[in-house]
Amino acid sequence: MTLRSLVVAVMVLIGWPQISAAQDQAWLQIEAQPTLTGAEDRARAYAAVFPDVAGFQIASGWYAIVLGPYAPDAAAGRIFDLKRENMIPGDSFITDGSDHRQQYWPVGQIGTPDPVIADPAVIAVDPVDVPDETLREAKASEAELTRDGRKDLQTALGWYGFYTAAVDGSFGAGTRNSMAAWQDANGFEPTGVLTTLQRAALMGNYQADQAEFGFETIAEAEAGIEITLPMSLIQFDHYEPPFVHYTEKNGSGLRVFLISEPGDQSSLYGLYDILQTLEVVPAEGERLRGENDFTINAQSATVQSYAYAATAKGMVKGFMVVWDPAQADQMARILPVMKASFRSVGDKALDPGLVPMDDAARSGLLSGLEVKTPILSRSGFYVDAVGTVLTSVDAVGSCGRITIDTDIDASVTVTDAASGLAVLKPLQPLAPQAFARLQSSATRLGSEIAVAGYSYEAKLPAPVLSFGRLEENTGLNGETGIARLAIALLPGDAGGPVLDETGAVIGMALPAAVDGAKLLPDGVAFAASAATISSVLAKAGIASTANSQTTIVPPDALNAAALGMTVLVSCWQ
Repeated sequence: MTLRSLVVAVMVLIGWPQISAAQDQAWLQIEAQPTLTGAEDRARAYAAVFPDVAGFQIASGWYAIVLGPYAPDAAAGRIFDLKRENMIPGDSFITDGSDHRQQYWPVGQIGTPDPVIADPAVIAVDPVDVPDETLREAKASEAELTRDGRKDLQTALGWYGFYTAAVDGSFGAGTRNSMAAWQDANGFEPTGVLTTLQRAALMGNYQADQAEFGFETIAEAEAGIEITLPMSLIQFDHYEPPFVHYTEKNGSGLRVFLISEPGDQSSLYGLYDILQTLEVVPAEGERLRGENDFTINAQSATVQSYAYAATAKGMVKGFMVVWDPAQADQMARILPVMKASFRSVGDKALDPGLVPMDDAARSGLLSGLEVKTPILSRSGFYVDAVGTVLTSVDAVGSCGRITIDTDIDASVTVTDAASGLAVLKPLQPLAPQAFARLQSSATRLGSEIAVAGYSYEAKLPAPVLSFGRLEENTGLNGETGIARLAIALLPGDAGGPVLDETGAVIGMALPAAVDGAKLLPDGVAFAASAATISSVLAKAGIASTANSQTTIVPPDALNAAALGMTVLVSCWQ
């Protein structure tokens, strides 16, 4: 007795599913949809594979998609076969149809189905019921395939990621290995020769996918790109150079952006950097940038995206697709098709003047896309030759991610709440142009000082130097370890180095104190002292470097030292 016969016999013997012998028909309910439009779309997809698809509104108000009708004992064997071949959902079940109301599929059909019982054994066009074959029989039936039929199998194997070579209808070692891999993945003996039943399952699933996703080969003349896209899930929206926007359709959650612009390697690398700033390109995931192309696989808990672009013949072309991580199974079928079908055609790239854009949109190339922004940005500065950074505790509290200069990830190694200082370690080796050399001797009160900081946070590409005086080496109430400055600072300056006229660091600018009962005059600021900095660095296992310069340095040298050591510290969700 075969496995199928044994399972069907047991199912009938124990009375599962619960359809009595007195009932003369049974249906396989394979899906239900809440809306008529959605149900018709799904029924149409199934009808491309099965000849006996029907649709009924059921008592709950939903719309059921069913196969049948069958005799009850035949239905048990039918559902076993279809589930085994993964041709219907695993939660499909047998029903007697008593819950069926008005029929909506086939379109135009009204009322209840013809009571004539279909025998699946005589549905010749549905090969799933053909008994499986021996290896010799499989080879014989395979030999009868036309060249187009063999190419179709290669295409379907490629669709599921098992075949990557040319679709030529020739079953060489590559095709045989891909067939064996498909068999193994689907619970069959990996012989490398598909039986009639296995070919039917492979092609049936492939055809259902094609109908479900509505794949079309899009020849985008303006962009000079050809690619196969799932047009049942997306629709063209607008041009916004260098992007061609396709938005989601019917709440699919899928978005596609074709990329096309004139440019060389520098343009490609610039695009790579720009994409990192988008909300739809999470920081987590793989990045690979080569000499002439790049690939980004990015994922967070809420969004996943894939981007590819390459430069050739003075043009940069590629695509980006964005989806919900919950759609992983769906995208595992869609993304390989897009990757395999993408190609640059002709000698034309998207004209930057195709649509009007203001200067801001043109410079950023990001109109229509939301750019990632940090929760806040503050200043910091290098304290050693390997890129360790000192900043304020306020800059790094409750951050999901911390970056130095927007694109270098860092971790917090020490926080000292008493002093308000935090030490950051970059996650990649750095070689800063300059780092802090702490002033070990007392600085004369009234001396000129400078604070280097990102006063306007990330709005400017470089830190700003603000000048003032050292007023006192203690706090207003005589607190030690801090100094009072006469200088106008902004919130973004917090964490920046305070330098004297020799270029030595005498402190770190602290955030403005928040006291609801008192409001300090403008131009009053505070800094953690060099001694405090040295103590916190020691906690982190870092030996501070003492200043050896004793003479006043020229303004250019002071400026170079300050800007070379100061970094933007950003806190992200």
